[in-house]
Amino acid sequence: MIRTKTTVVVGAGAAVELEFPDARDILHKIGQSFDFQRLGTGLQTDDMQAFDALFKKVKGKDAALREAAVRLRAGSRLSSSLHALLQQLGDDQHVQAVGKLALAFFALQAEATSPMEEEPRDPGDLPLRGSENWLFQLASLVVDGVPRAKAESCLDNLHIVNFNCDRAVQHYMPWALRNAFGMDLTEAQSIVTEKLRIVQPYGKAGRLDWQAGDEPAASWGDDDAKALFGVAEAIRTAGEFSESRAARAALNGGLAQARRLLFLGFDFNPMDVALLFDERLAQAPETLVALRQGEGPGPEAVTQLLARNAGIGADQIVTRERTPCWTMLRDNMPLLGT
Repeated sequence: MIRTKTTVVVGAGAAVELEFPDARDILHKIGQSFDFQRLGTGLQTDDMQAFDALFKKVKGKDAALREAAVRLRAGSRLSSSLHALLQQLGDDQHVQAVGKLALAFFALQAEATSPMEEEPRDPGDLPLRGSENWLFQLASLVVDGVPRAKAESCLDNLHIVNFNCDRAVQHYMPWALRNAFGMDLTEAQSIVTEKLRIVQPYGKAGRLDWQAGDEPAASWGDDDAKALFGVAEAIRTAGEFSESRAARAALNGGLAQARRLLFLGFDFNPMDVALLFDERLAQAPETLVALRQGEGPGPEAVTQLLARNAGIGADQIVTRERTPCWTMLRDNMPLLGT
């Protein structure tokens, strides 16, 4: 079990390990999907046709949405992420609408095609099979050694900041609790709804259909057009996150309480770092970093970034290496369970 207040920062590298697209993949998809001059030719794609159909559903706005999509496509060649691109293109409401629709579309599409299924294939299994993934390792850490009578407290010391827009954590965790404690899925979902503290600065592709709340709902991997327009409203820009007092308070509160900080595939790009650390941390938490393999800043650069932006010195960093997220969690399980 997690006995120390722990904040887990989940980045694009962690998403890639679950076969979800990262920022570069999404920009590539934008470049392909919004090339509308190829419609009706042998070079058109399914995604291109899908967006063409979505824009046609918005009466009186089709032309404006297409123009916005073309602007996003042109900007995608020079930007680091779609989130950054939406900041670059300012307050154009049509650009913002198309960008959010694209993020919702690709998040739900990734859920539908990922190895994580809506339900386990076999009774007693998990929706994502195997143990060589970070969700399994994190869930193991959460439940290990917790008595069934105290199952509701297993998430008390965990806080997650997820810079991706998918719902992988929310979808996986109830099944893990069900298996670990021998409870029914409804009870496990209730515990996750009440106890799991997760902040997603860029929003998420709606709430899962079993979750409480007022946000538009979509089942796992549901890319139905009716769901998409509502789900897109749950996506946020960096500016919208910064302006939301509640969202910022939730993020800062988890960081301020953390005595241990884990980075899973976080790219440490400037915009995300600015959202994460708007001020240095007072408590200098013990820190473990699983860097993406072959990409992003190296260990020494990350040490400098953490010192400058978060006030975390090199002596607080237990590990910072290019390694799969699940491997870092597995190899440090004895430490992380204390």
